[in-house]
Amino acid sequence: MRVIDISVAISSSMHIYPGDPAVEVQPASAISKGDSNNSSRLVMGSHTGTHVDSPRHFIQDMLSVDKLPLDVLVGKAYVAEILTTTQIGVKDLEKAAIPPGTKRIIFKTVNSKLIWKAKDFQPDYISLSVDGAKWLLQMGVRLIGIDYLSIEQFKSPQHEVHHVLLEANVVILEGLNLTGVSPGEYTLCCLPLKISGGDGAPARTVLIEE
Repeated sequence: MRVIDISVAISSSMHIYPGDPAVEVQPASAISKGDSNNSSRLVMGSHTGTHVDSPRHFIQDMLSVDKLPLDVLVGKAYVAEILTTTQIGVKDLEKAAIPPGTKRIIFKTVNSKLIWKAKDFQPDYISLSVDGAKWLLQMGVRLIGIDYLSIEQFKSPQHEVHHVLLEANVVILEGLNLTGVSPGEYTLCCLPLKISGGDGAPARTVLIEE
């Protein structure tokens, strides 16, 4: 069994989606300064790094992150490598050989190879198209992950992909680093912070290869 960490590390120098709170990791106490322990003060947004979007992220009266069903967040998942240089569309999904009955799909794109290595946020990341999102709903998918900070095209005015998925209670998992991960079937373990009423939360996320 191999456990693969597909989370990105939280730090003050990490990529942040424009408009989100900046990350601050500051010492609150330090042994090097004579304190009895090391303790840190953290400031960050709920959609920092590797994180989960709950339906409440865009729809006020729907599920918050602490109410998400754990059986969606943990279980068999399929990593599909899609090499498009634009948006992931229906034709890309049809070519991806996604196994019938897949409930959790994770997209490995050129984002993992290129974008995470850049110094700053990259707005030209690969995202999911609206038609692709609707196709996945028809396939019965309950969780969709992608390897950058949003599943939606940058500056999408209506956030239609998010609305299509979240209105159907599909969990969105963003900010994955799939460098070195091969396409195929794994067991996903994604446990976001249990923030009461939360619209989303950072999540330490791993793939387990049997």
